[in-house]
Amino acid sequence: MSRIIPVEKNKEYTLDISSMGYEGEGVGKVKDFTIFVPGALVKEKVKVKIVKVNKNFAFGKLIEVIDKSQHRSEPVCGIYKRCGGCQLQHFNYQAQLKFKKQRVQDCINRIGKLNIKDSEEKKVKDNTVNSDEGIILHDTIGMETPYRYRNKVQLPVGGRDGEVQIGFYAPRSHEIIHMDSCSIQDEIADKVVLLMKSWIEKYSIEPYNEEQHSGLIRHIMVRRGFKTGEVMVVIVTRTEELPHREEFIKLIAENIKGIKSIIQNINNKKTNVVLGENNITLWGSDIISDYIGEFKFNISPLSFFQVNPVQTETLYNKALEYANLTGDETVFDAYCGTGTISLFLSQKAKKVYGVEIVPQAIENAKVNAVQNNIKNAEFIVGQSEKVIPALIEEGIYAEVVVVDPPRKGCERILLEAIAKMKPKRIVYVSCDPGTLARDLAVLDELGYGTKEIQPVDMFPQTAHVECVVRIESK
Repeated sequence: MSRIIPVEKNKEYTLDISSMGYEGEGVGKVKDFTIFVPGALVKEKVKVKIVKVNKNFAFGKLIEVIDKSQHRSEPVCGIYKRCGGCQLQHFNYQAQLKFKKQRVQDCINRIGKLNIKDSEEKKVKDNTVNSDEGIILHDTIGMETPYRYRNKVQLPVGGRDGEVQIGFYAPRSHEIIHMDSCSIQDEIADKVVLLMKSWIEKYSIEPYNEEQHSGLIRHIMVRRGFKTGEVMVVIVTRTEELPHREEFIKLIAENIKGIKSIIQNINNKKTNVVLGENNITLWGSDIISDYIGEFKFNISPLSFFQVNPVQTETLYNKALEYANLTGDETVFDAYCGTGTISLFLSQKAKKVYGVEIVPQAIENAKVNAVQNNIKNAEFIVGQSEKVIPALIEEGIYAEVVVVDPPRKGCERILLEAIAKMKPKRIVYVSCDPGTLARDLAVLDELGYGTKEIQPVDMFPQTAHVECVVRIESK
């Protein structure tokens, strides 16, 4: 017998918001049928218009807030409701931090089936927590100033009704919402966007048309060193041809403080991937540099480098603390990227092996190690789930393992190989609470108990949350 759906598309309903979805949307019910409402907050009464109906849930557009939450805040951005860059500007910042902690807790309980014991109920002392009493989940570490934190932005370029559009995509679409200013990115990027728009308009240069795979200018990317102030501007084009190139170079070089690198990246594929493989340095250097802690890193157009340098240092210092190194340990750093965490670990480890599937990232990691005079870190190209078992087969064992996987989490084969090696501790750095919870449950099966979880707000005003987790052999 099929379920009767109690709501209809395009009709309006009044809801009480009882909880929050993973992307910060309010969740209410009509006759026990779930409605997701972007922009609504817990304990609000709202009027919504149903815009999409599925078999088990529907989406509502917020029409009116009848009873307002004390945590509601006026968004600082004029295009917040249309742009897909942020999801939480209508929360005040303390409420954002609590939402992110709750999201982690929900995932650990629901997906991982593990028991959370809140840090406010029991303080952690001397790194000893009885796993039978549950996992300590700390309050989310936030920022003093949760705006203008991004040191990298990449924005699509397009056209609509004869107007140049540069901005983020609208939620769940490829419609570009043009912006002149973004409250979460470095102010230098705002200036580059305005200069680029004026250059495209002045010389009638054709923006990219995604549907037809035509036009020239696809994206603009801006990177700025937080501590060095060095700026890189990357213009992504469909073809190598770049008309009025000299005028563009002159415009950027004369008007952007700290400019060190102007690069053309060519991406001629019909793809959602932003950058192509071919870079042409139009002016200045191939790279810029920046620091995390005392370590200096070279950043190329294709380098991965955390976009929030302030919180990155917080995250890595917490990973180093949880690793609890004495100087005698061998450490495996799975998914090591350009070696940022590896270098932090090398300060207190005997030897660090960093593993990463992207060859260019490993080349960058090796350069970073040499540049920082690190001699006890070795970097290997390959899949962590293959390389680490191979190292173990060779008789190379680690007392501590750090994993920092992509959003999809760790492969089970890797977790099994790690557990078989019997390290004392595992430190898990996660960018997705759902896959983290799944992997912690697997490790629990394999004899490794989760002790502490520290959420870190790397991306204020958005629904994303990163975590550092201390895991120990039972």
